[in-house]
Amino acid sequence: MSSKLIAPSMLAADFGNLQRDTEMVNNSDADWFHIDVMDGHFVPNISYGMPVIAAIKKHATKPLDVHLMIEKPERYIEEFAKVGADIITVHHESTVHLHRTLTQIEDAGCKAGVVLNLTTPISVLEDILPKCYMVLLMSINPGFGGQKFEDMTYNRVKKLRKMITDQGLNTRIEIDGGVTDKNIQKLVEAGADVFVAGSHVFKSDNQTETIKQLKALANS
Repeated sequence: MSSKLIAPSMLAADFGNLQRDTEMVNNSDADWFHIDVMDGHFVPNISYGMPVIAAIKKHATKPLDVHLMIEKPERYIEEFAKVGADIITVHHESTVHLHRTLTQIEDAGCKAGVVLNLTTPISVLEDILPKCYMVLLMSINPGFGGQKFEDMTYNRVKKLRKMITDQGLNTRIEIDGGVTDKNIQKLVEAGADVFVAGSHVFKSDNQTETIKQLKALANS
């Protein structure tokens, strides 16, 4: 697998200074923008939709990794692709016809991925894995930023990495929730290779330096 990637979560950005924070990510060692879309149904919080993503895309020079925490995501795939999504991940728990939804994402010109909630068994991915560019494992309960990382994630990453290896695939493993400089190296050792960081980056005194540090730790 190629180098480990850092994807700052724009949910933690300052929305009064969104262009400034987008350009900070552009000029940092980050690889992707992570975009959390929440509908107030699948998760208790509501975040942002197409106009905000379009505003980020207008200034972004790096791929947009759009994480749909919404019910029936298949209703909106084409719209998210049109406003600039490069990667779209949908929750296994949110759509009845997962294979069809991933095909829809691919047909819209985006890379397709699946997200698993904290206690959804890794085994549910066995048949769909060849269709996944990426699997995102939640390391918190989805819906709010700033939560504490759940240690059960390490074992889940190991199980998923073994499944990917056994099937001879190159599927990426992304971690979302509570990623910091304290746990990123252990997550790499377990087999993860993309890391979403929100509060840890945007609440730090030097955001660019924090991203640089995470990237260096992940690739050390």
